[in-house]
Amino acid sequence: MGKGEAYRDVVCRYFPNPGGGNTRAVIETVASRARERGIGKVLVASCSGKTALMAVRILSPDIRTIAVTHVTGFLRPNFQELTEETRQQLIEKGVAVLTCQHAFGGVGRGIRKKLATYQVDEIMAYTLRTFGQGTKVAVEIAVMAADAGLVRTDEDVISVGGTASGVDTALIVQPACSADFFEFKVKEIVCKPNRF
Repeated sequence: MGKGEAYRDVVCRYFPNPGGGNTRAVIETVASRARERGIGKVLVASCSGKTALMAVRILSPDIRTIAVTHVTGFLRPNFQELTEETRQQLIEKGVAVLTCQHAFGGVGRGIRKKLATYQVDEIMAYTLRTFGQGTKVAVEIAVMAADAGLVRTDEDVISVGGTASGVDTALIVQPACSADFFEFKVKEIVCKPNRF
């Protein structure tokens, strides 16, 4: 907000349903909001790379796109959903591609699988899902990108997440590294499903 402003009206787009059917509308809305706010980095959750490729086509060329994938082994041991061919396509288009441990599902998930008890990271994930799966993903990938040094913790970015496939949620956030998670700030909800 500018100096002297008591408040600012901001449009938030709500989708009637979650999921990939909202992907194009999310990316178009993100392009508009990034331009309005002067935000130069957009994080996009993208397992196959299709959503990240769409983002590169729609977003302004001066916006740095960062694709965040599932960790290798998410679906099954030793399997990476993002093919090497698609990874190279993204890199050639100037997209940074991050594949690393999920902030809310690393070692804690291994403990749950082996010992049938939840750890704090997964409890945090379930809490964030009260806003929708896409919100949880958008927060998580921003933490992962901060841990990897791909985004700064003193600059706002737009983080885009989804439910199952594609994307349905976008947040303007000030990222934080996982060790300083409670410094993380959700500044604006750009769009999200209101039924999930």
